[in-house]
Amino acid sequence: MLEKLLLNHYEAAAVILSGIGLTNLLLQRNLIKKIIGLNIMDTAVYLFLAAKGYVAGRAAPILLENGSGGWITSSSVYVNPVPAGLVLTGIVVSVSVTAFALALTLKLYESYGTLNIDEALLKMTEQQEILEAQIDKSEEGILS
Repeated sequence: MLEKLLLNHYEAAAVILSGIGLTNLLLQRNLIKKIIGLNIMDTAVYLFLAAKGYVAGRAAPILLENGSGGWITSSSVYVNPVPAGLVLTGIVVSVSVTAFALALTLKLYESYGTLNIDEALLKMTEQQEILEAQIDKSEEGILS
């Protein structure tokens, strides 16, 4: 068991990072800390993809000369480029999602003065009740 864990240490690190990120997402009330937990989980996915995509002893997927003026076209010589492409695409998407989440968090803080999700939901509920009461009063004035 320990041999397999040491052999697959990148995958084990990815699982541990994923657990840390998920725990952070579930237990933290602060929105900034939740965004950090999401980024930790993203990093775990990228590490896992990079670990699974790499094969020891193979070359980068750039054609190599075979010595006789031709090219080595056998796929057994090269590393699969798809996992690296997925990681790069994921990083771009992750940065975009993080920027959007931080912008929403900033607007939420400006509106309600807190980053705690429970307090913000309470303030939203109170504000909604006040608005509904005002609408009810205006409807009574119109009907009478």
